[in-house]
Parts: sequence; C-alpha cells; structure tokens
Amino acid sequence: MKTCDLVIIGGGPAGLAAALGARKQGIKDILIVERDKELGGILNQCIHNGFGLHTFKEELTGPEYAGRYIEQVKDAGIPYVVDSMVLSIQSMSQYKSSLQADQCEYNKKKYSEADQDKYSKKKYTDKIITMVSRTEGIIQIQAKAVILAMGCRERPRGALNIPGYRPAGIYSAGTAQRLVNMEGYLPGREVVILGSGDIGLIMARRMTLEGAHVKVVAELMPYSGGLKRNIVQCLNDYDIPLKLSHTVVDIHGKERVTGITLAKVDEKGKPIPGTEEEYACDTLLLSCGLIPENELSRELGVKLNPVTSGPVVDESLETNVPGVFACGNVLHVHDLVDFVSEEADRAGTCAARYILQENQSSNPGIDQESQYSDSDIGKASKMNDNNDPVIPLISTGCVRYTVPSAIHLSKMPDKLKVRFRVGKVVKNCAVDVYCKEENSEKRIKTKKRPVVAPGEMEEILLGREELLKYPDLQQLIITVKEG
Repeated sequence: MKTCDLVIIGGGPAGLAAALGARKQGIKDILIVERDKELGGILNQCIHNGFGLHTFKEELTGPEYAGRYIEQVKDAGIPYVVDSMVLSIQSMSQYKSSLQADQCEYNKKKYSEADQDKYSKKKYTDKIITMVSRTEGIIQIQAKAVILAMGCRERPRGALNIPGYRPAGIYSAGTAQRLVNMEGYLPGREVVILGSGDIGLIMARRMTLEGAHVKVVAELMPYSGGLKRNIVQCLNDYDIPLKLSHTVVDIHGKERVTGITLAKVDEKGKPIPGTEEEYACDTLLLSCGLIPENELSRELGVKLNPVTSGPVVDESLETNVPGVFACGNVLHVHDLVDFVSEEADRAGTCAARYILQENQSSNPGIDQESQYSDSDIGKASKMNDNNDPVIPLISTGCVRYTVPSAIHLSKMPDKLKVRFRVGKVVKNCAVDVYCKEENSEKRIKTKKRPVVAPGEMEEILLGREELLKYPDLQQLIITVKEG
C-alpha cells in the first residue's frame, strides 16, 4: 500500500487550485487523481470566453484558464495521475473491518499476521483510497487527508419523466458541447433546448454559430436558471425565444426525433391542457440541472445537504468525516470558475493545516507553526473539540442553503465569506444576518441588493471579531427581506 499526505480526487479547476493551495502551505506529498485522459476537467470543452476575469483580471476561454493552472501545478512539481478512477474511500476503521471480513470469508492466509499488526497500529483518522489505473491496475493509497473535487454531472432524461419513445437526437447540453467543441460533430440542425441553465444558454449560441437553427429555449420555472449576461449574449443577441413556465410534454419520432410538444405549466409545474405547441426538430438538448458527484462521499459516510446534494461543511470546508474536505461543484454548483478556484484554494489551505496538526501530534518535538505560516486562516485552535462550540448557519425565507453550514469560532478566519442561493427572484431587497442567543436575536449585518435570483450565487462576509461579542451565540440566521 502506498502512502500520501494529501490525495485530491479530481483534476479539474477545483482539484488543481486545491493542490496549489496545499503546496503554498508547505505540503509536498500530494497526489491529484483524474479519471479523464488529461487535466482540466469540464473546462476543456468550454471553448467560449468569459473565464478568469476575477482570478487573472482578463477574459480567457475555458482551456486557457485550465492551462494556466495546469502549468502552475507542473511548475510546482505536484504529482498527478490521469486515466485513473477512484473506486472507494474508506476510513481506517472501515478498512480494518473489510480486512477481517476478507480473511474470514475468503482465505485465512490472505493477510499475514504481520500485515494485520501493521494496519492495526495505523491511525484511525487515515483514509484508504482504492483506485484503478490502465497502466498499474488496482492501487491502494493511505492518506492523511482527502479533498473531494469530483465536480458534477447533468440530470438525464430519465430523471425528468418526459413521455415518448427513446429516439436518437436527445442529448444533454454538456454532451452536445463535447461533441461540437472536442469531437467535431454537429448533433443536429433543427434544435429545441429544454432548460435555461448556463450550459443550455451557451449551447443555444454555439449551435447557432455552427449553422443549426435553435427554435426555442423552454424553462419549467418562471425564471431562468442561468446568469443574466448569458441570457443577453446567448439568446437576445441571436433572437432565440425563451419561454418561461413551459416544459416538454411529448417527444415525437421512433428512430430519430421528429418534433416535440411544449406546454405551459401552472405554479405547481403541471402542464395546463390547451396550451400545447408543437415544434418540428431533429434534436432536443436537455439543460435541466447539475448533480454533484457524491457517490464516493456517501460511501465514506459524509453527511450530504438535501438541497445542494453536496457535503455539509464547516468554515474550513471540512466535512463531518475528519480530514475529508470538499470544494467546487461537488460541494455546490457554482456560477463562475473563478469562485471555484477561490474556494478550492481555501480547501487546500485548510487541508494543509489539518495535516500539519496531525504531524505535530505524531511528533510533539517539531514546531510546525514556526515552519509554516497560516495567516490566511488564523492560528489553529488548541481547544478540545468538546469546548469548541459549533455555530450552525440557518437559512430562512427564500435562502435555500449556505456554504458553510456551520462555524467553529476558534478556527474561523478574520473574514469568512458565506455563499448562498435563493429560491425565487426578489427585487429591492436586503440580505440580513442575525445572531441568536438564548433569549435574544440581533441583526448584526445587512447588505442591500437591487435583485437576487436563483441563477446567481450570492455572498456575504462575516467578521470573527463581531461574532465574538456574543458569548452565548447559538445560531446565525441568514435571510433575504424585501424593501
């Protein structure tokens, strides 16, 4: 079994930034595992511009943005493997249980007594990553910390319950994007798009530029799920109609799509009889939401947020499993890759702090704090976990969730950025933060916003010094109010 201080699962924008964040804190034993044939993740197929305005202060395409991070990773000498897939992540206690089960069930000589004794002395906080590679077969790595950066996948047709046959010509928007931008294929010439997420909007423009005719973009909700700039640049600039509160109720054709039927829906999302419209087309693209890739997380015992389908994390982006961190779209779906990189850098920094604390506890004679600066996240707490209260962040009103979901005040940086999404469009509103103590509730922060919408992520800064003024703090409440 190989050993490694930090294993990062995913070589996309989140994994690359997390690796660099950990390296800056002095962690040298890092491994990035990527299942595709090259680093870069989804950015490799996003050839449109608009990336990097926050990070690099210039407009880049997706491959250009990824290329800059890949170059930094290579310059830093951070090892990575591609064409390799992680099959499971286990805690050491889970792994020992499986060892014992294997020994009893299959072959008592499978593991020698010396091997079992060696494993029994390992820390229970370590993680065992099992992965498969084309060149090396099955590999097991024992890691002190793991960063989950697997990204997300598109919601397929099967999850949408659209009636009709299963003809050729139905693609997810991301699949169509890969076919056009990387494989050189045009999926169709008469196109209807269901869903107004950013990928769907961008593909409406891309298909138009390639000579296809995009007839309509339909959206189930009464608002678009994409950024406002994408609605303007991808639909309005090309006179592509957007029909809100509409959905596909039937797909025509057996061998190949010949058309679809759209219908208006009521406030509960049910089609309204008599509102059907038929569109002749040979291609239907689905852009109906993204789902974080958390099968590995679930198997490990990571607690997932039912709203985001991503892990529940604290201010350090650490999950409920010690030493396991999450960042990027596997945590919650982001609007801009710049925000992914910022978040991932912090995850790498916090994972480095965790590893250094583990090293210090194993080697009390080493003065780790004199060797590594940690100004970005403050000094590590010396408090026992039982004496370190966890302050939950409660989302109320139209606020659907927050990242992080809880805060340890002892580990909180001087300024903590809390990101969240709302469940409806609200104009002329204010984001309010309340401190709730045992018998009182006080508003400590407010931020005026002309409009908030589900398609755009919001954020608010919390100050550690402000929160320390409330010794009996029990909850932080984040809400959005009109007026």
